[in-house]
Amino acid sequence: MAAIKPYIKIRFLFLLTLLLTAMSSAQEVFDKENLMGKSDISFYGDGTYQLRKEAYEAFLKMKKSAATAGIEIKVVSSYRSFEHQNSIWTRKYNRFTAAGMSPTNAINKIIEYSTIPGTSRHHWGTDLDIVDGKPKQPKDVLLSKHFEGNGPYCKFKEWMDQNAASFGFYLVYTNNPERKGFKYEPWHYSYAPLSKPMLTAYQKINLKEALAQLDLIGAKHIDANFIEKYVNFNILDINPELKN
Repeated sequence: MAAIKPYIKIRFLFLLTLLLTAMSSAQEVFDKENLMGKSDISFYGDGTYQLRKEAYEAFLKMKKSAATAGIEIKVVSSYRSFEHQNSIWTRKYNRFTAAGMSPTNAINKIIEYSTIPGTSRHHWGTDLDIVDGKPKQPKDVLLSKHFEGNGPYCKFKEWMDQNAASFGFYLVYTNNPERKGFKYEPWHYSYAPLSKPMLTAYQKINLKEALAQLDLIGAKHIDANFIEKYVNFNILDINPELKN
């Protein structure tokens, strides 16, 4: 067999290096600590929100397009660290139990809308809670009634229904009556090109072991049966467009 020409060999080694670098980067991006909001990564945003670079660039394009239709997309929430999610969890747990709820009932009440720390899609830098910033803002912006009938965000909802997918964004928790888990959230969108492979990677985490290592208030009331149901309903029962 003829010897491989030097320039072919060099190019082969160059391409191999690129491939290995890409594989290494993907592994770093989707590792356990990263997926659970416990490691530092680079985010992009204007100071009021944070997203991964690819999601950020797609969001800017969507925001610009929406502006031509008279809609001013406003970010209410984006990336959240584990610590941020844990503060939400702790505050709600303490409030509900102080009001007389049992720990189990308090946890079930929390997960109607809020995730267990370490399990939030907002840890990934791919998900956003968004509304229209132009109308007069109601006191509590993230209520589904504001996106229905004559609510202030109806025009926004109509535009997103028609256009969001073309920018890679999909509603996560739809109003499908057959869907279980978190309640309908017409404000929560996810950038599918990144969040789909991240969900696949997340499913490889042993969540029972991972949560056992965290210092969560009420953790002793989260058993294996609860976790199995939580994974199937709250983590996986989402918009099919966001699953591989």
